[in-house]
Amino acid sequence: MRITVLGSGYVGLVSGACFADFGHFVTCVDLDKAKIERLNKGEMPIFEPGLEDLVRNNAKAGRLVFTTEIEPSVADADVVFIAVGTPSRRGDGHADLSYVYDAARMIGRAMTSFTVVVTKSTVPVGTGDEVERILRQVNPAGDFAVVSNPEFLREGAAIADFKIPDRVVIGAEDERAKRVMAEVYRPLSLNASPLFFVSRRTSELIKYAGNAFLALKITFINEMADLCEAVGANVQDVARGIGMDKRIGSKFLNAGPGYGGSCFPKDTLALVKTARDNDSPLSLVETTVTVNDNRKRAMARKVIAACGGSVRDKKIAVLGLTFKPNTDDMREAPALSIIQALQDKGARIAAFDPEGMEAASHLLQGVEFCDDAYDVVSDADALVIVTEWNQFRSLDFERIGAAMRHRVLVDLRNIYRYDEVERHGFEYTCVGRPSGVARGHLLEAAE
Repeated sequence: MRITVLGSGYVGLVSGACFADFGHFVTCVDLDKAKIERLNKGEMPIFEPGLEDLVRNNAKAGRLVFTTEIEPSVADADVVFIAVGTPSRRGDGHADLSYVYDAARMIGRAMTSFTVVVTKSTVPVGTGDEVERILRQVNPAGDFAVVSNPEFLREGAAIADFKIPDRVVIGAEDERAKRVMAEVYRPLSLNASPLFFVSRRTSELIKYAGNAFLALKITFINEMADLCEAVGANVQDVARGIGMDKRIGSKFLNAGPGYGGSCFPKDTLALVKTARDNDSPLSLVETTVTVNDNRKRAMARKVIAACGGSVRDKKIAVLGLTFKPNTDDMREAPALSIIQALQDKGARIAAFDPEGMEAASHLLQGVEFCDDAYDVVSDADALVIVTEWNQFRSLDFERIGAAMRHRVLVDLRNIYRYDEVERHGFEYTCVGRPSGVARGHLLEAAE
């Protein structure tokens, strides 16, 4: 089939490359001329494991092309995916749908025969109805069907998620569109991936409901971590204990500095706004948003406490800036709030991240960006692990300790055990687990 993808950002580029790898002929369109030029040179605008090879191989085979020309790309397509950004709108938190609606107008002007128009972008309930209205307004005689097909891609594992999905949700009422979408995803039948056909509005809500539930799950275990610290329990054991229950499951139960990224923050806000607009408020989701925002600043207070109650004129070394490993995405990353809070209290910040420093340099002021994990700790008063990149899991603590002014480690991702760190002379602080200091307090209380 001939597929056109409008938008060559994270979702559009990954989706387009994977569709091409299925054997479809895919055209990725973007108005950013510089981005298209880079893609035509084989240069990726984002970091995603395996994406560069996937794009280059399919481009070389002639199944994947990149262009800024919208009209011919749409006119020749059987299916047009809208994969443009839907950022949070300033002021009210609602999803900014201006890019989606602009794309719909361009599609309406360009389509020449029956076309399935698919919203791949994450959009609020009812967006498909408005896209359909715009298409009909622009092209009254047009033959088309509007479908919702939300993405469920995890940054860092997007290609595997696309090719071996838990489910493919397709919101459509038009029978022709259903047949076309079944053909688009036919290669997945080899993996027995279920195509889940629902109404368009139901499909739009599934994506938001899924992300909100996962965000709630993360926030729940973070609050449990605080309780564990207060009573001397171990949140990792608590998470494992409840995760063994198949009704709960073990995923998204890792305590840490709060969620970030391109999806959870904006999607929870958009869902809250949609619920309020429809007089059906979601109190649990609203609380999740508030608790998560507070969580990030609370992690800065944890660092300050580990440094004796003050970080003024102290150098704090930060490992990990992106919101999660295996991505260069800095959107809503906990590191941003943590670093800003520490700077507000007078700290000097040095930081290292394997992929995120270029993006971080545009978002953070007064930060010294370093070459590696050992460069960053030179003369530091404390080391803080914010993102759990694999290369941070086997640090040489003797080498690190020798370079630091004070051996203080704040592990916000619980990737180390207190005994292995403390035997190197470090004061160790983690999340939701008894550290050396906490164990001492508990022993004193018991006596």
